[in-house]
Amino acid sequence: MRNQALILLCIVVFGVIGTCHGGSLRKKYYKKTCPTAEEIIKNATEKHVANDPTLPARFLRMHFHDCFVRGCDGSVLLNSTTDNSAEKDAIPNLSLAGFDVIDDIKAEVEEKCPNVVSCADVLALAARDAVSFKFQRPMWEVLTGRRDGRVSRVSEALANLPSPFANFTTLVRNFANQGLNVHDLVVLSGTISM
Repeated sequence: MRNQALILLCIVVFGVIGTCHGGSLRKKYYKKTCPTAEEIIKNATEKHVANDPTLPARFLRMHFHDCFVRGCDGSVLLNSTTDNSAEKDAIPNLSLAGFDVIDDIKAEVEEKCPNVVSCADVLALAARDAVSFKFQRPMWEVLTGRRDGRVSRVSEALANLPSPFANFTTLVRNFANQGLNVHDLVVLSGTISM
């Protein structure tokens, strides 16, 4: 039952809020520029998941938090600077984990294809591949071609991510702002709390 709920969560999250900034998403976006990108990400992700079974949930949650703020642009991966507090440092994101593993996966891609594959696509593919590892087949299709966000603000994470203390009316409004309905809210809330 838990696996079915996780699959439904993935379909809802990435089918509805899987937006991107700039460009259009498509299959095999890197076919000409980095034909092995998806294979490199899959192999690196599976290597890490085999050593840390908590990564699928961590990556899925990180990707959800990324998509809920500015679309799936990888802005949750950006670090704060002296002039700006980034999403990563927002209270709801302080419990996110696995950033170091995403960095490792990105480094493996960069070794073969420097400055080609977006961090946003690495996160989206790693989330799918981590969850799919147990099933030994992709659980959902990930279209690629995301552009990395260059803006990451703690204030936007606080304003957009659902609060664990929000009442039902607030949650419905918050999810509606992302193009999600009450059914989506119930599925996502029920699955994430498992």
